[in-house]
Amino acid sequence: MRANEIGMDEKARVAVLETERLFLRKFTTDDATFMLGLLNEPSFLANIGDKGVKTVDEAVSYIQTGPMTSYQRFGFGIYLVELKESGAAIGLCGLIKRDELPDIDVGFAFLPAYWSKGYAFEAASAVVDFGKREFGIQRIVAIARPDNSGSIRVLEKLGLRFDRLVDVFDDGSELSLFV
Repeated sequence: MRANEIGMDEKARVAVLETERLFLRKFTTDDATFMLGLLNEPSFLANIGDKGVKTVDEAVSYIQTGPMTSYQRFGFGIYLVELKESGAAIGLCGLIKRDELPDIDVGFAFLPAYWSKGYAFEAASAVVDFGKREFGIQRIVAIARPDNSGSIRVLEKLGLRFDRLVDVFDDGSELSLFV
């Protein structure tokens, strides 16, 4: 067995979910540099918003107060998405329980180099199935900016349909709610 195969086996043991091409695992504070980069991608800022994370220390705090708190509180959250083949971190995907929504929603964001390759759909469908199977979640929704056609295509492929425009964060910006 080659060394990189051992590494992949170790990742498989800690993966929360595994798909044909991806591992999804819990974020740790060791992932702060990746998180900082993803949160500051122009596409993330435009489609999801500015989380105010500008340093590695702020990324550590973001991981601790966001994903890690969600794992403890609900048993699920946002997961780091890695390619099985290389172990490269390519994005995030998971289930989010927001105070602003009555339902749990599926969310995802990927580095632009990994768009249009089916990774978002592969990860999101695994997460939705996981939520229903492991946590008994009957209804999973999603929110997206009305002009984010890439994410909307993924949501529609998941079987979600546009329901209405909502101002989830009471900031005057309407998002499309998919159910």
